[in-house]
Amino acid sequence: MTENNEHVHDHKHNHAHSGLRGKITLIVITSLLLIVAAIIEKYGNLSTLQLLFVYLVPYLIVGYGTLKEACEGIAGGDVFNEHFLMAVATIGSLCIGFLPGAETEYPEAVFVMLFFQVGELFESYAEGKSRDSISHLMDIRPDVANVERNGKIVTVSPQEVNVGETIVIRPGEKVPLDGVVVEGTSSLNTIALTGESMPRELSVNDEVMSGCINLTGVIRVKTTKSFGESTVSKIISLMENADASKSRSESFITRFARVYTPIVVIAALFLAVIPPLFSPSAFMESFPLWLHRALIFLVVSCPCALVISVPLTFFGGLGGASRRGILIKGSNYMDTLSKIGTVVFDKTGTLTRGEFAVEAVHSDRFNEQELLHLAAHVEHFSTHPIGEALRSAFPNEAHDGCPVTDVEEIAGHGIKANVAGRTVCVGNQKMMDSIGVKWHDCHRIGTIIHVAVDGEYAGHIVINDRIKEDSPEAIASLKRLGISKTVMLTGDRKEVAMDVAGKLGIDICHAELLPADKVEHVEALLSSVDKGKTLAFVGDGINDAPVLKRADVGIAMGGLGSDAAIEAADVVLMDDKPSKIAEAISISRRTIRIARENVWFAIGVKIAVLVLASVGLSTMWMAVFADVGVTVLAVFNAMRALRN
Repeated sequence: MTENNEHVHDHKHNHAHSGLRGKITLIVITSLLLIVAAIIEKYGNLSTLQLLFVYLVPYLIVGYGTLKEACEGIAGGDVFNEHFLMAVATIGSLCIGFLPGAETEYPEAVFVMLFFQVGELFESYAEGKSRDSISHLMDIRPDVANVERNGKIVTVSPQEVNVGETIVIRPGEKVPLDGVVVEGTSSLNTIALTGESMPRELSVNDEVMSGCINLTGVIRVKTTKSFGESTVSKIISLMENADASKSRSESFITRFARVYTPIVVIAALFLAVIPPLFSPSAFMESFPLWLHRALIFLVVSCPCALVISVPLTFFGGLGGASRRGILIKGSNYMDTLSKIGTVVFDKTGTLTRGEFAVEAVHSDRFNEQELLHLAAHVEHFSTHPIGEALRSAFPNEAHDGCPVTDVEEIAGHGIKANVAGRTVCVGNQKMMDSIGVKWHDCHRIGTIIHVAVDGEYAGHIVINDRIKEDSPEAIASLKRLGISKTVMLTGDRKEVAMDVAGKLGIDICHAELLPADKVEHVEALLSSVDKGKTLAFVGDGINDAPVLKRADVGIAMGGLGSDAAIEAADVVLMDDKPSKIAEAISISRRTIRIARENVWFAIGVKIAVLVLASVGLSTMWMAVFADVGVTVLAVFNAMRALRN
């Protein structure tokens, strides 16, 4: 994010606050002038025309912006908007007193404009709160980076740092770019990215994401991405564009208002003119009465509550989700999330850590530590994940001084080496067969690494991908939400996949799949999803990108997930916790529920007052409540979405 964008963001923020102060000032001044006008009307003994000029002062002060918007709408071809309705209704109220037998309605005209401004004040406040809930993400934007160049530390803009350069991050500083720790230990505050308050411990070779805050120690980080490709840039870009995609509910309200408003204006015109025509002799006597009803009809029918509150609800839902480390790329995905009936998972990196670890050691000749000691030394130079798992299980391997010579890697079999004078073979069953060693299988599920020492079988080590701590809770939470089907698709071996699925309580599991196979399975599942329900796919790898695109809603792991997966997904979980899926569904359902409450409440009240207005049982005050009052209540209700 450039400094210019930062300046624009701050300018908008300050402008919004000054706009709120301006509206409050306008409302206070108008209220005082309205009281003065009412006193003059009561004690001044003025003519109708003189009284009009008295009330025009507060009317024009509070209504100037609305009248200007109405004129601009007419000039721009957007005639039938809420400003036009307010202008017609209030100008009619100011003029009605000049008709024979009609009473003046100057205070009512000013009050309609005044309360319209009150409604807009609450709308602006609520929208500001919604934007604040999203703009907190802007706080994660780093300002500078301290990069090592020619033996010196130079402070530059993060955009000027190249991939592969080393940056120094001191305590209290933001991490400016994604990278890997090459020196130092520390802890990171990741709350802005993940919503998690617990600091994350860091040491050498750990990955760091831009946007986090370094808490304790000085660390040196080798950058792995440019600033434009870094986590912080992508998150801010996602959230800046999130409200560009309108939900079906939002789009419906916008279309509804465009059709609804001209119908209302024509209906009000008919209400004012048609009934008096049935008594031509008394036309001028009955016309003021019907005109008054038509003006009330216009005020009541203004669709502000719908046009304002529904988009505001979705915007609040997006902001509330972002505070929990759930980035939803548009309010249209709120609709889809709320209707999920099937959730399909990738396994590795999604439900499991994607990190191999030693799960069990079964030794025939040595104790467990000795067997691990020998295996870890043989795998000393290996870059394979299995080698890393063995070395991690015996961390002192690199420093115990035990000599390792004659290392030989046998493709598809394993590794052979001389460890402190012993010939040690570490590999699969093919290796054991090739050297004539009789081996035995293990009852445990996982990758079995056999070990032979000096031509004799020494035992085996079970290595497995570790299930994430919150994966069981993730599946259980989805079941509680009424998700009817959970599915796991993986390229892993069938027995490993079935073991993970069984431990987590997943309904259906398909294993040994290629990326194209995953798409086929998702296609089949989509065709069997219940009517009115949607399907979500959750993944993290490059090979998951096609499936993420094909699903009704794609959910990616944003912390360690691939760029391709994050780009293809509709929802990104910043802390890689699958339990956030249920949270995202709950937030979307609550947001949709609040939006529907506003729609039905607004329509219900308006219909009731419109019916009363058409038969002469409604007053202008009731009309003001049905318009502005309902809008204010709907806006307050919409603000509940922020508390997700």
